[in-house]
Parts: sequence; C-alpha cells; structure tokens
Amino acid sequence: MGLVGVVWGCRHGRLEHTARQPARRAVRWWYPAGRIEKHIGPTVQEDRRPMPNPPADTRCAWARLESEIHYHDTEWGVPNRNEQHMFEMLTLEGAQAGLSWSTILAKREGYRRLFKGFDAAKVARFAERDVERLMGDASIVRNRLKIESAISNAKVIVGLHGQGESLSGLLWAFVDGTPIVNRYASLDELPSQTDLSKRISKDLKQRGFRFVGPTVIYAMMQAIGMVNDHTTSCPRWAACRTMR
Repeated sequence: MGLVGVVWGCRHGRLEHTARQPARRAVRWWYPAGRIEKHIGPTVQEDRRPMPNPPADTRCAWARLESEIHYHDTEWGVPNRNEQHMFEMLTLEGAQAGLSWSTILAKREGYRRLFKGFDAAKVARFAERDVERLMGDASIVRNRLKIESAISNAKVIVGLHGQGESLSGLLWAFVDGTPIVNRYASLDELPSQTDLSKRISKDLKQRGFRFVGPTVIYAMMQAIGMVNDHTTSCPRWAACRTMR
C-alpha cells in the first residue's frame, strides 16, 4: 500500500488531515501458476497465519475500514513474485491515483473479472471495443487513460515473456531478490517515493510501461513486499520481516 499525500489518503507517508484518510497498500491474490512458472519460478503463498488481534494503536494507522484491515493483515508487505499478481498490483496502484485505496479494494473483484484474472496475454488482445465495454462497467474505475494504460502494459509484459523475462523478475532484481526492511515508528516517516522507486519508474517507462511514476511504483513495492513498511509497533512488521 502506499501512504500517499492528500488525495491518495494516508497509505504513502505523511498522514494528511483530510476527510478521506483511508489508506492504500498492497494486496495479494494467488493465481494458478501454469505456464508462467517458467518465467518467475514458484509462487509465494499468502501469509494467512492468524494475527494476534492487535489493538488499534499498534496496527498500521492507515488500515481503518474492514477491507483495509484484512488487506493489511494478510497481504500488505508479504513478498509476492507471482506474475499475474504483479500485473494486478501495477494496474490497481495506477488506478488508485486520485482515489482512496478503499475505493480500489471495493472494485478489486470487478478488475479481476474484467481483466481476465490479470492474464497479460489475454488483456494484451483487448481492442477498442473492449475499452468501450470496460468504460461502461461501474465495477472498475472508468477512466479511459487508466484502462488503456493497463492494456498497453499487458502488451509490454507479453513482450518481456517473449524475451524470456518477466515483470516479477525485472522488479525483484532491483533488490537482488531480498525485501528491504525499513524501521519506521510512525506513518509520518514513510516516504511516498524513494531514489530506488525513481530508478525503477525510469526503467519501466523506457520499456514502454505507462502510469508507472515513482509514487505508484513505491506503492507497488510496498504491496508486493519488496519493502516492509509496516511501522515497527505493528505485529505485521515482525511477521513480514522473516519472509523472503
């Protein structure tokens, strides 16, 4: 999840005093491995170990609504290398720009249904009529640029696969396959972007990806567990710290 600024709620860094304070950040969904395994290796299972029902003052403060709490307690910060999940989070983080993460979580199932389970090969074949179809469905964010960028990104991912590469491998190579464990005591300390997210953003843009600014990328890094940005008082910080 990424605690980003005034408009994006409180997932990306400083807590803003706005009417909308929900947060955004990482989600994990597990897909069948299938043929994509040759590009990314085994998938990582979602951490569903029971959490000790932390009091509200120890869980990361951005998780307030039920959907955010579930996402925080089971997905955010858990290392994930599943290729379809990479595409999903890239799409959802881009879609969140200007909106709250709770809005995106509420539309997540709609995205999975309309974007074919985030199978990049299937989405890459979408044509203009599919764009119009998606624009007419309220179960996702009906923003033409965001929809078209998701389809365009799917084509870039398919291109990577054709070269024997993967989006997952590309992203995780920036941290040598090992999650960065930060030690932030409060959300005020969390950055909305870093030098590393800027480097990744630049690389992805050069490859043809869209809606991949450094803030979106940092939010995705939090979401897929490339960085552990749980505050140190949150039980999930210690739990995610041991995961690879």
